[in-house]
Order: sequence, then structure tokens, then C-alpha cells
Amino acid sequence: MIFITLYSEKLVYEFNIKTCKLVASKHFRNTWMRKWGWDYVDLRCAIRDAYEVQRAGKHKYEAYTRKKGGKKIIIVYHQNFDSLFVITGGEGH
Repeated sequence: MIFITLYSEKLVYEFNIKTCKLVASKHFRNTWMRKWGWDYVDLRCAIRDAYEVQRAGKHKYEAYTRKKGGKKIIIVYHQNFDSLFVITGGEGH
């Protein structure tokens, strides 16, 4: 596992974005990914290159990225299946 640390050596998230499975919700695929013109490679790169990742619950994270404008991606990590589930996104952050 890759432990990515940001700001004062706090553990931000504990998953390896290069190897974990990436699944997007139907809502995210049909609205945000289509609007942004992204595919799963773009989504993986956006999460990997996020300038800030905040924990928003026990397994939920908010990733902020600047890829063709500011975007927020809300993801859930499921440790047993080593998978990331993308719930939704937003613009303008």
C-alpha cells in the first residue's frame, strides 16, 4: 500500500490508486464524466494528482483536483475488495 501524506505528516488516505479497482456510480458516469469528457484513465489521474484529499467519514474521502477547472470528487474506499467507488462530483472549488 502507498500511504500518501499531506500537511504535517498526517495520514490522508491508505489506498494505492495505481492498483485498486475504480468504479463510478451511474449518476457520476452519466452526468459529471460525460460533461467533463473524462474516461476512467482521466478519473484515476485526477484522484492521483489531487492537490487535497480530506477524510469525510470512516471510509469516505473528498478529493479536490484542478483538471480543466476546479473539481471535487467524492469517493468511498472499500478495503476488503481494494476498490474505490466514486459517488459524485462537483465543479468550482
